[in-house]
Amino acid sequence: MSDETSDLFFEAYDRDDIAYGLVPSGAVAAFLDQFGKGGRAIDLGAGAGRDTLALAKAGYEVTSVDISERGLERIVERAKDIDVEDLVWPLVCDVREVTIDEHSFDAVIATTVLDHIPADDAKLVWKNMVRGLNDRGLLFVEVHTTEDPGSPEQPGCDSAMPMSETANAVINYFKPNQLAAWAIEPESQLRILHYEERLEWDYTHGDEHMHGKAILLAVREGYHPSWYGQPAAFPRKS
Repeated sequence: MSDETSDLFFEAYDRDDIAYGLVPSGAVAAFLDQFGKGGRAIDLGAGAGRDTLALAKAGYEVTSVDISERGLERIVERAKDIDVEDLVWPLVCDVREVTIDEHSFDAVIATTVLDHIPADDAKLVWKNMVRGLNDRGLLFVEVHTTEDPGSPEQPGCDSAMPMSETANAVINYFKPNQLAAWAIEPESQLRILHYEERLEWDYTHGDEHMHGKAILLAVREGYHPSWYGQPAAFPRKS
């Protein structure tokens, strides 16, 4: 069992109504719906499993990495409920300590985790993630930005909007275009399918609050899956 005093997310994951819900990240859901093909996936900062479970339901074998034992316990419970427990491999570990072999994963997911570690560490984890993506793989990253009301920098720090109950866990707010700049670095060898920076209202935990987010969906450079956007734009009718 997790130590409640050292796990910043223990209470959020221990609730009957588990924080952050079961709905996967929109771009991940759209990609899986259009082109989910199974394979090996790693979900860094998996939390209570909303992306892990979507990947497993799509046929991926998922290594779910999180420092919160309670979150991983809830993933296992939820995986059993939908009969995908054989596809989910929980790993209690700091994402900075995970070894990812080169070109070893068909999907690499990092939903609000690079912003929970110092900036220098985040760039190293990013390089590890990109290194682990195979030639026909999916990369999804979501981070809080300086537009978030919890940010100590402008414009977020000037916002009067309510902030998240777990804002204290975010220590590395991304600046405008920072995540996109990482993705287009030549050494990343990525092709961006979807990128946006936005404000969003969150009702999945605690009182309603606002977030500033950057969202990236990318594949390896030279890979061209049948991607029609999120939501799908002008899909074929027959």
